[in-house]
Amino acid sequence: MSIASAQPGISTSEAEVTHISKHGIWLLLGERELFMSFEQFPWFRNASLAAVQDVQWPQVHHLYWPQLDIDLAVESIERPEQFPLVAKG
Repeated sequence: MSIASAQPGISTSEAEVTHISKHGIWLLLGERELFMSFEQFPWFRNASLAAVQDVQWPQVHHLYWPQLDIDLAVESIERPEQFPLVAKG
C-alpha cells in the first residue's frame, strides 16, 4: 500500500517576490526569475507591498494573490506577447 506525498499538479515550491521597482515586479518561481512590468500588469502598481508579496503558487502553471484576488497563468508572465489584452488597473 503506497501513499502519495502530494496531489498531482500541486507545486511544492514557493513563489517569492524578489524585487519591486517603479517598472514592475520580479518573481522567483523555483529556479526561474520572471519580470512583471506594471505596463503589462497594471493592477499591481498601486497595491500594497504586503499584498504584492503575498503570492501563492498553488499549481505549476498558476499564481494567486489572495489579498488582491488576482489569478495569473505563469505563461502570461513568461510570454506576455501571446496575451495581448491588458486589464485596466
